[in-house]
Order: sequence, then structure tokens, then C-alpha cells
Amino acid sequence: MSELLIELFSEEIPARMQGKAAEDLRSLITNGLVAAGLTYEGARQHATPRRLVLSVEGLGEKAKDTVEERKGPRVDAPQAAIDGFLKSTGLALEQLNTQDDKKGQFYTATIKRAGRTTTDVVAELLPKVIREFPWPKSMRWGSGSLRWVRPLHSIICTFDGAVVPLEVDGIKSSNVTRGHRFLSVGEISVKRFEDYDAALHKRHVMVDEQARLQAIRHDAKNLAMAQGLELIEDEALLKEVSGLVEWPVVLMGEFDERYLSVPPEVIITTIKNNQKCFNLRGPGGKLANKYILVSNQIAVDGGKEIIRGNNKVIAARLSDAKFFWDQDRKVKLEDLLPKLDAITFHAKLGSQGERVKRIEALAGEIAKTIGADVAKAQLAAKLCKADLVSGMVGEFPELQGLMGRYIALEQGVDAEVADAIRDHYKPQGPSDTIPVSKVGQAVALADKLDTLVGFWAIGETPTGSKDPYALRRAALGVIRMIIENKTKLGLMSTVSSADSKLTFELSRITGMVDWHGKQVNQQHVDLLAFFADRLKVYLKDQGARHDLIDAVFALGGQDDLLMVTRRVAALSNFLATDDGKNLLAGVKRASNILKIEEKKDNKVYRGDVNPGQLIKGEEKSLHSAISQASALARKAVEAEDFEGAMKAIAKLRVPVDEFFEGVTVNDKDATFRENRLRLLNRIREAVAEVADFSKIEG
Repeated sequence: MSELLIELFSEEIPARMQGKAAEDLRSLITNGLVAAGLTYEGARQHATPRRLVLSVEGLGEKAKDTVEERKGPRVDAPQAAIDGFLKSTGLALEQLNTQDDKKGQFYTATIKRAGRTTTDVVAELLPKVIREFPWPKSMRWGSGSLRWVRPLHSIICTFDGAVVPLEVDGIKSSNVTRGHRFLSVGEISVKRFEDYDAALHKRHVMVDEQARLQAIRHDAKNLAMAQGLELIEDEALLKEVSGLVEWPVVLMGEFDERYLSVPPEVIITTIKNNQKCFNLRGPGGKLANKYILVSNQIAVDGGKEIIRGNNKVIAARLSDAKFFWDQDRKVKLEDLLPKLDAITFHAKLGSQGERVKRIEALAGEIAKTIGADVAKAQLAAKLCKADLVSGMVGEFPELQGLMGRYIALEQGVDAEVADAIRDHYKPQGPSDTIPVSKVGQAVALADKLDTLVGFWAIGETPTGSKDPYALRRAALGVIRMIIENKTKLGLMSTVSSADSKLTFELSRITGMVDWHGKQVNQQHVDLLAFFADRLKVYLKDQGARHDLIDAVFALGGQDDLLMVTRRVAALSNFLATDDGKNLLAGVKRASNILKIEEKKDNKVYRGDVNPGQLIKGEEKSLHSAISQASALARKAVEAEDFEGAMKAIAKLRVPVDEFFEGVTVNDKDATFRENRLRLLNRIREAVAEVADFSKIEG
């Protein structure tokens, strides 16, 4: 078996595109080979800043021969139809066979095709892949028609060590490549991936991106350790930097200690975003005034000039950051609030200033409900968006909230309030933390609920995969804060409160004077249904069974998400017991009988059971047990003791089993039959105190 080697050599490919491009090359080529009838043992793809590389191992020299049987027109069909069939098969009339069926005699063709050679398949496939490659952005250059992410210079395409001849926009395939842009001269001839990889490594190119990444990590940690420092690891930055160099050389730079007066997050963001460099910690975990840079060059001076240049650029960036920081501290956060009136949150929902007033009022109400300090929650909500008009956030938008906290602390604001300003955007994803303090939770909940209610009010809701305002993330954030903090919060009342804060803005901005009325109720219901769907996703991710979630939600009116979660957990524990499993079987049996008989009789068997018509001991015992269990379960649910409710319902297991063993439901006497069907309905109603058992599988 042979190997196919492909290298597409170009100007620098953006680091963010390299990984997917290498994957795309592998899938497009291997899928094309398989579609042509070829088999292979494995494929490896790689990317460097200047090349995409693919090696396909264990590839056969030719595809298998194929035989296709094709049915044609009737033998007495018009000549035009027969001629068309001959043309499509490439056969002559005497090469056709005939076949009889119920509709007459038909021509059939046996088309034998010899398998194409791998070289022919690749020569046709690769140019097509190159011309149709799915780059997010591409360009043309010179006078050619080819579009590529950056100008494409050469194509290596060898099979079994020999060049596969092909041409794309004047670029002919060969077995020749080049090494590092600065550290290598001349061309390199290759045959297979093994000698290709070794030859490039000698010419200062690490083809394997993981090897580059590990080299950077290893050298950076060692260099930091030698200086008594610790690398602040950043996987996303590490991956990006490994896509910027073909031969990583790790160096250490330094900046003036006076810039350490700037908040550390600002320094880290500046050095990371602007120079793609790694930050370092000193003893005690404090940010050091040194950093790690990764060069693509082995300098004759040991990198001194490279370090000097980076130090100069970083000093200028940090000087700007310090200027913004010094200026921002001079202005009180409250004095920045009027500027929020000039920032539009959404054309139909008013300005950030108007929104802050809504969040402030709602945060106060939520604070009362969850036991947070109301005054602190309202102050934090009032100030939470002020840093949006600060110089620092204008330069580094990703620091919003965090800079508000630093400025607040500088100005003597209570620490819990300052932390709430920082945390009110949390959680921003499934891996993000939630606000720790109740004040922070109140403001974060108010911020997200105002967003959700507002966009539901104007009809800008998520559709399919589209969610431009991250409303699913906002809803999940609300759910996580409620569940993980064990917070009792009735969503219906909170949503109604948030909605009432919108009334004036909506009528003034959009003319929606009918916001309160019939319309609002439906929108509240729709929003709560959206929360229910998000909660299902959350609980499934936590390992909860989907059918148990549906069984609890089927009861309706579930706007206390913490209660729903606890009820699902209690139901799950109950059904894991023998009592739970057996009772479920009994309830299912009762429900199935009712369903059949109600359909047959075209009526629903509800209403009271007549005790005087219970003549058998088993039905008397069941009736008594249901009455007791229902009362106990209802009382336990009202007390939010869901484990207790399950225990109460579990007492039905034995009388239900005994009833089905000793009582015939469909008695000849119509009166007894109807009374017993009503008794079965009472079983269904009793378990409905805790869940809709019809939704439970098993």
C-alpha cells in the first residue's frame, strides 16, 4: 500500500483558520477518494503558518472494478428512447440484454467499469478541492482566477513517491517545497511524509502543530522558572501563538514596574491582545513586570533586538492604559450615568440609561425575595453599566464590569457593591462562575431578566440556531443562579415585575400601548415555556432523565425552578426503588385500562367513587389507601417535602397490586364497572400530586 502526500504552500494563513482548514483538507480529499472507490488505512493533517499538509497512508494503487446493472426502455419503445439509453450507457444495441416482466420485455445493460488509478483520481480531485476550498475569507491575486486565503505559491502532490501531475491556475504540482522563511535557503525535494517532515525540521519548520505548542509551553515554563517566576497559562493564546510561528523561539521581555499600578487584568489584556505575549506571576502570585514572547526567528544577538522592540511597543500600550486608568479614577461612577442616556441599548428598548433605571428597581425587588441587602443591590445596579463610558472600557470592551469594580473600590464604594458591579454579567457561559454574594445575584438576575422580558416584548426571540442577543445564555444564567444557589424565586411574579418596568419605555418608544392586557399574558407564558426548555437542557446535562423532567413539567404552573429540580430529583430517587418501579407498573396498567375503556365508551371516568358499591376487600383497601396517600402527598408537596410526597404515594404499591390480583374491573354489572373505573382514575389523580406518570418511560 502506498502514501499520498499533499502540501499547499502559501503566504501566512491566519492562525484562527489553520486548524479547520487542515481538517477540511483531510475530509475533502479522503471523502473524494472513498467516493471514487478507493480505500485507505489512515490520514494525518497538519498546518503551519505557510502550509497545509495531508498524508494519506495505506492507499491502494487503483479502485476496484465495478459492475452496474441498469434497466432500460421496452424493446418496442420509440427509437429515440432506445438511442438515449444507449448513449447513457455507452453500449451498442447488440451489447444489451433483454428481460421479461409483467409489463413486457425490456432492455437491460450490464456496464463494466475498470477501476481508475489512484493517480488519475487524485489528479482530478485535488484541483477541484483547491478551487472550491471553504475558506471563511479568500482573495485573488495577480491576473489569475483562483481564490485562496493568501497567495498560493506551490503544490506538492506525490503518490508512492512519484509526482502526480496536475495544474491549478498555472501552479503545477511537484515534489519541491521550501523551509523557514528566514532560517532556510533553497528548495527541498521530498517523496513521502517521513522524509518531508525530517527535511523541514532540519530547515527550522515544525510541521506538527502540537509539537510547536508543546515546545512553546515547555520553554516558556523553564525560562520563567529560571527567573523565579510562574507562567500564567492561557490555552487559547498558546494555540494562537503556535499558529504564528514555524520555529518557535521563546524569549523574555520586561516593562517598567510603575505600570504595575494599573489593575493586573488591564496589563494582562494589553500584553495578550496587542502583542500575543504571555504574562508572568512573581512570588505570592502577584503580576510580574516581565513577560514571555515567542519569536519566529533565531537572532544572531540572542534575541536582544527582538526583545527591545517588543518592550518598546508594550511600554507604549501600557502607557496608554495607565493614562486611561488615571483619567477614569478622577470621575465618579455616578457622574458618568448621564452619558448612558446617549447609548442606545436597542432601538425598541431605549437607552442604557433607561435600562439601568429598570434594573435598579428590579434588583431591589429581587433582593427582598432572596434576602440580599436592598440598598446595596440598588446601588450596584445603578452603577453596574457606568464603566461602559469609561476610557478603559472604550479601549478594552472585554473589561466591562471589572473596570467598574476597580473604579468603585478606588472611590470608596462598599466592597460587596463593587463585586456585584463586576459580577452582574456572570455567568457568561456554562463554564463561567456565578455571582457569590446575594447582592451580586440580585443585580445579575435583574440584568438578565430585564433583557429577556424586553426582547420577548418586542418579539425578538431566538429562532432555530439564531440567537443574536444571546437570550438562551441569559436564561441559562438565570437558571444556574437559581439552582446552584438554591434560590427560591417565582418567575411569573418576577417576570411580571420586570415587565411593568418596561411599560413606559415601550409605549413611548414603540407605541405599544397595549403591552398590558391580553397580549402580556401570552408573552409571559411563552417566556416561561422558554425557561422550561432551557431548564430541561440544564437538567439533562446534569444527568436527569428527560422523561422525568417531562413528567414534572406536565403538571403545569411550574415557575419555581428550584422546586422543579428538587421534584425531579425526588422522583428519580423514588423510581430507583422497588416500590417506585412496581407502583409505576401498576399506574401504567390502570391508565391503559382507563384509556381503552374511555375510548370505547366515549366518556371520561372522573368523579367520586361510591363506597357503598365497593364489595370486595381489595377495592375497599385501595379506596382507603388512595384517600390517605393523596392527603399526605398533597400536604407534603405544599410543604415542599417532595421526598415525603413520594413516600406517601409509595404506600399505594401493595393495595394497587392486590386490587389487580383480586378484582375484575370490567364487571358484568355496569354499575360496579363504572365505580371501579372511577377508582382507577383516583389512582391516576393520586400520583398526579407528584408527577404525571404517563410521561414516564418503562
